[in-house]
Amino acid sequence: MNNTKKESTRHPWKAVLHEVIFEADTTAGKLFDIILIAAILISVLAVMLDSVGAIHEKYGPALNVIEWVMTVLFTIEYVLRFSCVGRPMRYATSFFGIVDLLAILPTYLSLLLPGSQYMLVIRILRVLRIFRVFKLAQYLGEAKLLTQALKASGRKIIVFIVTVLSLVVIFGSLMYLIEGTENGFTSIPRSVYWAIVTLTTVGYGDISPATNLGQALASVIMIMGYGIIAVPTGIVTAELTRAADKKITTQACPECSAEGHDADAAFCKYCGSRLHL
Repeated sequence: MNNTKKESTRHPWKAVLHEVIFEADTTAGKLFDIILIAAILISVLAVMLDSVGAIHEKYGPALNVIEWVMTVLFTIEYVLRFSCVGRPMRYATSFFGIVDLLAILPTYLSLLLPGSQYMLVIRILRVLRIFRVFKLAQYLGEAKLLTQALKASGRKIIVFIVTVLSLVVIFGSLMYLIEGTENGFTSIPRSVYWAIVTLTTVGYGDISPATNLGQALASVIMIMGYGIIAVPTGIVTAELTRAADKKITTQACPECSAEGHDADAAFCKYCGSRLHL
């Protein structure tokens, strides 16, 4: 009954705006997503180019104009998103709500720090604009599948990481005993560092075993590394397959803006509000 009351007092323009901004099932929604993705890419590219000294000196003013145009567009988008959901604070405190805010704040904060002595701080604030690249994730259907797979495989990956940490401590300690300080293994932490580098097949080469026994142990660790790398890949792949079997729509809750609902869902699984199907 409460849900029906919410729907009846909801302004029609909010429902239309919500459908365009938060969903991609309609032509207008898809067009909005395409335009926004293009704006995000242009903005991130401008920030990256502005970090190059030669380009900044030559095209700095033009890049600054692009930055402000993109900031104004993202500000309008943020205000529209905030105004068309039934529970604005739910959206504002969500992951993408925070990312949307971080995408526009640095530009305005730079206005509060005038003077050459603050230029370094402004440059640091400008780096925060790279957060806009995270906004791309909410417009890619595959990103939702990946997020679900990572959440589902979280416990398995934690167990895997704990196992790997135990192995590197054991191998590092063994190498410390075998090689000793004369061969560069000056402490157990440094030996553990070598074990991590070797087990992950990175192989910096800054430390290497000199004894036959140490080299034999290193060979075992290297071979184990190839098998260990495949474990998390298999875990996530299995969960991706399961997630892909579940039909997920682009339907976003008109009250809390949550996404990832099942195709046959009539109510939001996060706040209980009725979905507009």
